[in-house]
Amino acid sequence: MRRNTRNSTIERMIEAMIHIKGRSERQSVVLSSAQSTPPGALWPSTAAEGARKSFAGSLLRHWAVRIPLIAAGWTALGVLFALPTLGTSHWSAELRIYLAQWWVWGLVTPLIVAVDRRLPFSGKDLGQRVVVHLGLSIVFTEIYFYLFTALRAAFGVTPWSSLQLKNLMSPSVIGWQIWCWMVYWIIAGGLQAYSYYERYLSSELRLQRLEHSFAEARLNALRMQLDPHFLFNALNTISSHVERDPKLTRRMIEHLGDLLRLSLESRDKQEVPLAEELEFLEHYLAIQKIRFGSQLRVKMQIAPEVRLAAVPALVIQPLVENAIRHGISRRAAGGAVTVQAVRQDGRLEIRVLDDGVGLPPGWSLENSAGLGLSITRERIAGLHPNGDSRFEVHNRAEGGTAAEISMPLRLVGEEEDGRALA
Repeated sequence: MRRNTRNSTIERMIEAMIHIKGRSERQSVVLSSAQSTPPGALWPSTAAEGARKSFAGSLLRHWAVRIPLIAAGWTALGVLFALPTLGTSHWSAELRIYLAQWWVWGLVTPLIVAVDRRLPFSGKDLGQRVVVHLGLSIVFTEIYFYLFTALRAAFGVTPWSSLQLKNLMSPSVIGWQIWCWMVYWIIAGGLQAYSYYERYLSSELRLQRLEHSFAEARLNALRMQLDPHFLFNALNTISSHVERDPKLTRRMIEHLGDLLRLSLESRDKQEVPLAEELEFLEHYLAIQKIRFGSQLRVKMQIAPEVRLAAVPALVIQPLVENAIRHGISRRAAGGAVTVQAVRQDGRLEIRVLDDGVGLPPGWSLENSAGLGLSITRERIAGLHPNGDSRFEVHNRAEGGTAAEISMPLRLVGEEEDGRALA
């Protein structure tokens, strides 16, 4: 009766700890989202990216700079079209005609752009826009041709009588008006092409943001699965010692409290320094050493230059847990677990080795891995989607099992500079 009471108490403790942990994680997600994302923003870094403008870009926003540049561009077009007439007796008149032609287009084009942007159709309604532009093309062609004729008259190329209605509609200028009408459609077509290009870039950016958000959500979901997994296993280990040795059980609970504290501190981090991950591992190993005593031997072989290397949070503990549960605990004499971390060719190599019973025949990481190994594999692949990482579990030639992780070496923490080591 006493054992059943204690077991039920431990079960209530488990449920309460999981409930508190889950509630704190949900609150932290809501708070972090509210604090990091401004209202109406699709992406937290959008505001920061929009704020970073180059000096040249800020200059181009001023009309005092933009108008001379635009005028120079239209003038260059007029000169370019007049080049074939240079050296002829009438090159001066031709130059004035072409300058008048393209300067007027420089005046009319902003009007075309303004009207096009105010059309009550979305970019998808291309047919309706074309129909409207058919009518606009006639109106703007006549406006352009009148201004063009007036500027030619001002330049002394044509008499002012050319502005009379009968002369503007005479058969002799039909060719000019058709040419103007075609230029209008070149401008209108360019506007539609640019509009589609902007929507394409916007959709690509939106897709990248959604993919990144999905990847982060997936990694967070995997992490949230892993935390209760190791917590239940640790509590089961503690519950098995409640009756046999209450003093050791209290020590286990103290280490479990430290594990929960470290887990909550790193709940918003996908990557942590290796030193922080090893601190978490030490508390877990302390619980296992209390349980197994001298039957469990642990060797830590960590190169000093990789202690600040970035690793996925809670990545080594599942590997050590599997080595102990499925390798060492099945041997009456116990065994040793070795954790290695070294730098090799600009990469971080992590190995968890044991001299236990090894993997059963036909075992594979794809089909036979438990929850801990499966989540670890998916998290490593999710943090390095370009295939830069490697995760393998296999039997050792000398007996036992080896779990190996290989990923690019990058420092975080006190020496974080965002640069990969060569």
